Amino acid sequence: MSTYDDKYLAIAKDILENGYFDTNRTGVSTYKLPHQIMQFNLEKEFPILTTKRVAFKTAVREILWIMQNQSNNINDLEGHIWDEWADEDGSIGKAYGYQVKKYHQIDNLIKSLKENPQDRRMMINIWNWEDLPEMNLAPCCFLSMWDVTDGRLNCMLIQRSGDIPLGVPFNSSQYAVLTHLLAQVTGLKPGLFTHVINNAHIYENQVEGMKLQLTRKDEAYEAPKLWINPEIKDFYDFTEEDIKLIDYKHHETIKMPVSV
Repeated sequence: MSTYDDKYLAIAKDILENGYFDTNRTGVSTYKLPHQIMQFNLEKEFPILTTKRVAFKTAVREILWIMQNQSNNINDLEGHIWDEWADEDGSIGKAYGYQVKKYHQIDNLIKSLKENPQDRRMMINIWNWEDLPEMNLAPCCFLSMWDVTDGRLNCMLIQRSGDIPLGVPFNSSQYAVLTHLLAQVTGLKPGLFTHVINNAHIYENQVEGMKLQLTRKDEAYEAPKLWINPEIKDFYDFTEEDIKLIDYKHHETIKMPVSV
């Protein structure tokens, strides 16, 4: 079994058995637990589910849209779930890539990783109180903090709100990929990836889908390998074709509704 399946399904089972049931802004009630944490050693394994399919190419495309293209317009993103939050021009407001670009956050991070890797202020923070009223969606994965220890790049992702069935596996894969990409262009090795979810929840209309996935626990596959084009040395040169999974074996997709 992949390490991701093991840790993720343990959280899902705990939420279903012990989660607090209540309403929220979407109108669809959830079972939730606070402060859920998963940690993975990226040198050993790529964190992705095998007990259901994760749309890896879509995840990669989206993280490049945010961090590399630094866009806030869905017309720049092929294949996405952002229609609900976009205006008639395709903009999601001053959110996500807009905040990365506004403060040159990727460039500043790469500069620190190369020139001052023991800097304790390395982070990408897209939660901006001033611009929040002009964001069509407040960011869920809003903060990543970066550390270099013994030549390894470590990433801690902070997620304020985590849809366990749909969003969380997608986000884990994205930021694990981002860690690999930044490690390659800064001459580091990928290290720890820690995913912290403040509000980890399962919507009541997703419960049966999660129960189905839990029945696959004993039939999980080994994790795939991540391949990144070794010729790319500039973060802005990566394309989705430079990032692939090798031998990704998985069970079939489990369709579950998105609450907006």
